[in-house]
Amino acid sequence: MSICRTNYRLAAAQIQCSLADVAHNLETHRRVIEEARQREIDVLVFPELSLTGYDLGTRVPEVAMHRDDPCLVQLAESVGNMLTVVGFVERCGRGEYANSMACLCSGQVVAVHRKVNLCTYGGHEEGKHFGKGQSLTVADADGLACGVMICADLWNPGLAHAAMMERPDVMLAPVNAATGMVDGDFDDEGNWLICLKFYAMMYATPMVMAHRYGAEGDAWFWGGSCIVGVDGKVLVRAEDGETLVSADIDTDEIAAARFAMPTHRDADTPLVASLLARRVERERRG
Repeated sequence: MSICRTNYRLAAAQIQCSLADVAHNLETHRRVIEEARQREIDVLVFPELSLTGYDLGTRVPEVAMHRDDPCLVQLAESVGNMLTVVGFVERCGRGEYANSMACLCSGQVVAVHRKVNLCTYGGHEEGKHFGKGQSLTVADADGLACGVMICADLWNPGLAHAAMMERPDVMLAPVNAATGMVDGDFDDEGNWLICLKFYAMMYATPMVMAHRYGAEGDAWFWGGSCIVGVDGKVLVRAEDGETLVSADIDTDEIAAARFAMPTHRDADTPLVASLLARRVERERRG
């Protein structure tokens, strides 16, 4: 681990995925990985379920793979020492599957994050096909601690707070958010940007959001992949289409921002935990 390094280059891959066509999506990943390595990227993030597409329904078992599947291992061998996060359907047991992100580096699957907050509302049916994750994930990128939260994980404030209390240097946010999937007049694109900017500013933690672009059946994925800095300002945002956007961050700036806004230091986790425990007990008693 490099203890003196402070500068890192982060990137979000805004791609289109072919539904249930893992072979085609693998080729897209290989192409983007090669471009990212040429651009000397340190951390590369693909969208949620990037190897399979989103609305799989009963096709989930067809595309599922174990975390040591040759497809993932071969991708891991292609990334060199660039931490690369890819979305896949994880086979967890007989007939059990998870919406997962594999963290790849130096020929290995170094970590896997299973989506905790599954979407089963509006046009989403994740809870019908996937099991919930039960843990938080932080992966190392040459001394940079990278938290991983998949899409709606960030829409559970308590879960997001718990993940930030792990003290990641940056938070990686792979997303699949199609227009109109949430009921009512919910401004998906605008509200996602508010969400990312809030967490980045509140916790002095840069956010890397990788989102798809293009159609999948009747769904439209609007892109908008971006990287948000410690002050909540957007460092870079993707234009329409498939693209790779990147920005440089400095861990000294993260440290300075956290000193100025000590959200982590002053979180008082024991107090918050005790208050939540009381609430759980009241709900248990009815």
